[in-house]
Amino acid sequence: MKHWIAVASAQHVRIGRAHGFMQVCHGKGGPLRRISPGDHVAYYSPTETFGGKDRLQAFTAIGVVKPGVPYQADMGGGFHPFRRDVAWSDAAEVPIRPLLENLAFTRDNPNWGYKLRLGLFEILGEDMELIRHVATSIRPLQLA
Repeated sequence: MKHWIAVASAQHVRIGRAHGFMQVCHGKGGPLRRISPGDHVAYYSPTETFGGKDRLQAFTAIGVVKPGVPYQADMGGGFHPFRRDVAWSDAAEVPIRPLLENLAFTRDNPNWGYKLRLGLFEILGEDMELIRHVATSIRPLQLA
């Protein structure tokens, strides 16, 4: 089992949570093929909306990848992004700043946001457990 951080706007993450899927890197399939069923994934959202200036900088979802392989969805207009199904946990959206000194991928790194530009990267299990603990210890937001 591996542990991953995926990056997308909170608006896009909430759509995926509501429908039980994840999508990364503007719908590319390659990154999703690195993930396996049973892997844990947490989403980080730098903004509220895609391309927006509305800074959020929070973990917005956490879950476990379901059995299956990446598949394409038809979103219309010729856009066919790749997705994976995920069992999302009931979890709150958690700001990253209070966790910066406790996460291995951000600790002692003044340029901690640079790695998040990758869109999908592997993290240590200890980091995932910290994110999960904090996100599930707070009352989750109810999705509309």
